[in-house]
Amino acid sequence: MAQNQTNMMRVAILDDYLGIALESADWSRVQASAAVDVYRDNLKDQKALADRLSPYDVLVIMRERTHFPRGLLERLPKLKLLVTTSSRNRSIDLAACADRGVVACHTEGGHTPTMTWALILALAKRILEEDRATREGHWGVRPGLGLAGRTLGVVGLGKLGSAVARIGKAFDMRVIAWSQNLTDARAREVGVERVDKDRLLRESDFVTLHLVLSDRTRGLIGAADMARMKPTAYLINTSRGPLVDEDALAVAVNEGVIAGAGLDVFGIEPLPADHPLRTLPNSVVTPHVGGFVQENYRLWYGGAVEDILAWLDGAPIRVMKEPSA
Repeated sequence: MAQNQTNMMRVAILDDYLGIALESADWSRVQASAAVDVYRDNLKDQKALADRLSPYDVLVIMRERTHFPRGLLERLPKLKLLVTTSSRNRSIDLAACADRGVVACHTEGGHTPTMTWALILALAKRILEEDRATREGHWGVRPGLGLAGRTLGVVGLGKLGSAVARIGKAFDMRVIAWSQNLTDARAREVGVERVDKDRLLRESDFVTLHLVLSDRTRGLIGAADMARMKPTAYLINTSRGPLVDEDALAVAVNEGVIAGAGLDVFGIEPLPADHPLRTLPNSVVTPHVGGFVQENYRLWYGGAVEDILAWLDGAPIRVMKEPSA
């Protein structure tokens, strides 16, 4: 595609918080045909976002960091291709993309239970508390928790939930599971016990969430649910922030209804500076880094390059599909 600099196709990479998009893949063939700009911030104001993005033909977005509702898409007259990392992104209005002739496609990415277990172990062994104390000259603060014999409650027994469950069993934990569609057959396949939601909340020492965000799972864990949990139990969320009523969670932890939480996802990201979850006691709070490992960055941005080049060549690409409930 021979173009001079003034009418060159323009590509924007959004929400590259760490500034590593360009070094994670070989963008040279894209840059031979297009001017590529990288934005490391996250604009929430729709007018400011539309003003910034209106000159671009192609957008490469990080899954669910910036939302693309119909109103925003209608203000992007040049947009022809929207590439998102990972195969599922509910923050894109795919119907609006189709109406406007915008091709929405995706990359691939790896999924591991590492972050869930990092949070569980950090809470059980009080890693952050002991690290701070050691640096301050102390030598041991209080005993942690062993995992063997304790109960792990897994909400959602899909690919990630099943992997989390199997590791729990390797720690000699009792593992129970629940979701709206979970069957006895699926639970037996993973080697865990299917229980109802109330029993899972009442019996678990760690409740970990592994569900897709949808209308029926939004706010799935509220104040009444936390009240059913043990006062010694921890809530772990590495899936999506809005699965949990965050205001109720802040109250539950601060008032000792539950012992604490391990959180990697939030309803608003980045988390506002004055958000109560930033000061949650007995908890570990991380900035949605579960999938953000070097291997995934190479998959995501390498895949974005592949998608752009395939689109330019008229070759098949990984088109987004409407998500199921």
